[in-house]
Amino acid sequence: MKKFLLPIILISSYFAAQAPAGYYDGTAGLTGYALKSKLHDIIAAKNINWHYGDLTNYYNQTDLDKYYDHDATNSTILLDMYSEIPTGPDSYEYTTANIIGSAGAEGLGWNREHMMPQSTFYSNYPMYSDLFYVVPTDARINQLRSNYPYGIVGSTIYYTFSNTSRIGNCAIPGMTYTGRVYEPINEFKGDVARSILYFAVRYEGKLGTFNFNNSANPASDTNPLDGTEERSFDPAYITMLLQWSTQDPVSQKEIDRNNAVYNLQKNRNPFIDNPAWISAIWGQTPDAVVPQTPTNLTVTQNSAYFSTLSWTPSSSTDVIGYKIYQNGTLVASTKNSTISIDHLTPSTTYMYTVKAYDSGYLLSGDSNTASTTTLASDMYAKDLMVTKYLEGSSNNKALEITNKTGHTVNLSDYRLSIQFYSGTNYYFVDPYELEGTVQNNETFVVLNPSANFSCYTINQAKFVTAAPQMTFTGSNYLELRYKSSSVDAIGVTGQSNSSVLANVSLYRKANINNPTTTFTIGEWDSYANDYCQNLGVLGTSDVVLAENEFKIYPNPVNDNIFVNGKTEKIKTAQVLDFSGKVISTEQNPFKNKKNISVQSLPTGSYLLKLDDKIYQFIKK
Repeated sequence: MKKFLLPIILISSYFAAQAPAGYYDGTAGLTGYALKSKLHDIIAAKNINWHYGDLTNYYNQTDLDKYYDHDATNSTILLDMYSEIPTGPDSYEYTTANIIGSAGAEGLGWNREHMMPQSTFYSNYPMYSDLFYVVPTDARINQLRSNYPYGIVGSTIYYTFSNTSRIGNCAIPGMTYTGRVYEPINEFKGDVARSILYFAVRYEGKLGTFNFNNSANPASDTNPLDGTEERSFDPAYITMLLQWSTQDPVSQKEIDRNNAVYNLQKNRNPFIDNPAWISAIWGQTPDAVVPQTPTNLTVTQNSAYFSTLSWTPSSSTDVIGYKIYQNGTLVASTKNSTISIDHLTPSTTYMYTVKAYDSGYLLSGDSNTASTTTLASDMYAKDLMVTKYLEGSSNNKALEITNKTGHTVNLSDYRLSIQFYSGTNYYFVDPYELEGTVQNNETFVVLNPSANFSCYTINQAKFVTAAPQMTFTGSNYLELRYKSSSVDAIGVTGQSNSSVLANVSLYRKANINNPTTTFTIGEWDSYANDYCQNLGVLGTSDVVLAENEFKIYPNPVNDNIFVNGKTEKIKTAQVLDFSGKVISTEQNPFKNKKNISVQSLPTGSYLLKLDDKIYQFIKK
C-alpha cells in the first residue's frame, strides 16, 4: 500500500528551517537572476565531490524506499522514480547489490541515471557524480531514455513502462524540438523539475561551456539548455518545469534526500528548501526595451598576456551583464563593469567593445572601441601554475595551484587531467573541471575528501574531490589544462613516474615563476610524503604584485621609486628581498615626500611593501 507523502505548504520560513542556520544568508530581498547567482555562490562553495563509483553505496543513505511499500526503518529497497508504482505493489524492486551495466528488459537490474545527460557536460567531473541529479533507476529504462530530455509526450508513444512513465514525441507547448522525450509519472514530476533547476543554479558560470541547444536544426537538438548562464533553459522548457514543480509539491521523501545528500556533499538543493524561489527567479517578465549602451570603455592595465578593461555601466536598471568583444568576436561576459581578458599574445594589437544585455537578452549598442597593444614581456606569470604536489599515505592527495598572473582568473575553462595505464597503453580519463575565480596572488588547494593530513583539513581546501584526478598513486602523469591545452605538467606522459612522484611532497622552488608543459624535477624541493607545511599559503617570496591601488614608477629604478595614489594613508613602507628578508623600513614614509630611496640597493629584483600591499620592482 502507498504510504501518505505529505505535500509541504510553500512557506519560506518552514523550508529555511530545513537548512542549517545561516546557510542562505544574503538571499533576503533578492529576486530574479540576482537571487539565482547568490544561490549559486552558496551551493557551489565548499562542496565534496565523490567518485562516480562511490555513489552505489551512498544510495543506501539517500534513496531507500521508506515511503511507499516498505518499512521506514528497515528498508533496503531502492526508490526508483522510473518504476515506482505509488498506488500499489511495484512490478520489481532492487537493492544496491542488483546494479548492472545494461539490460534488454525492465526488471533485470538498476543503474545510475544522469537526470541531466552526461553528454551535456561531456562526462566531466564534478558534474558526473553530483548526487542531486544522479539517481538509481531501472537499467532498461535508463538505456531507452538515452540523452532525451524530460518532457510532455504527444500522440506518438514509443515505450510505456511498468509504472506508466513513457517515451514519445515532444509535445511541450512552444518548443521547436520535435524529437523524443521521457515523461515521468505525475508523482515525480516536481522531483525532476527541482533537480534540473538545481543543475542550472549549481553550474552557473559553466553552462555556456556545456553542450547546449545551438544546433542548426533545433527541432532535433535534444538539449534544452540555451547557452545562457542566467536563464539557462529555453523559455518554453522553463514554463514546463515551473508547472511540474507546482503540480507536484515537495514531499517528505525529497526533504529527507536533500538532508542526506547535504551530509555527503555539504551542499543543498535550494528549491527543496524553498520552492517559492523557482518562480522568484524564472517567473519574471522581461521588457522589450533595448538597454542603454555602456560608455567610457578604457584599458586600465596592459601586460604581455592580459589586458584589463573598465567601463561606465549601462544606465538601464534591468541589465544583468555585459558581453565583451575582441576584434569583433565575443570572448567573455561578466556581471561587473571591469574584466581581465587573458591568454593574449605579446606584442599584439587588440580592439575591444562591450555591449550590455538585459533579462530578456536584448543587447545594447556597441560601446566605444578601446585599443591596446600588449607588451613584449612583463613580470607576471603567463598562466596559473601548480606550486605543491602531495602524494602521501593512503588518500593523502593534494595539489596547490597559484595565481601570479597579475589579474583575477576565471577558472571555468581550467581542468585537471590524469593519465592511467590499462595494461596495454596509457590513456586519459575525463577531466575534473575547476570553477569560480582566483584572485591575483591567491593560492588554492584541491584535496581528496578522504585525506587526513595533520596540518591541513578538508574545510580549508577550495576544491574537494574524489575524481580520478585526485586518486594519483605517484606513477601517474598529471596536468593543469586551459581548455584542451596543457598549462603545467607533473611527470612525463606515456610512462610511469613513480621514481620521482611516489610517496613525496613536492614544493615548487621560489625562483620558478612560470608554469611549464615539460616537467623538470629540478624545479621542485622534495619532502616526506605527508609533509604539508604552509599548504595553501603564499609566502612573501611567492607574491608577484598587488592590485592597482597604487602606481609605482619608474620600474626599473635607479635611485628613487615614486608612488602615486592616496599615499598619505600608508603607515609603513618596507623593502624586502625575495627570501622575505626586510632590508629597510620607513614609518609614515609619505608624510612630506612621494618617493622611497633605493639608491643603496645592489642591482636586482625586490619587493616594496606598502602596509599590506606588495609590489615588485627592479633596481638597475
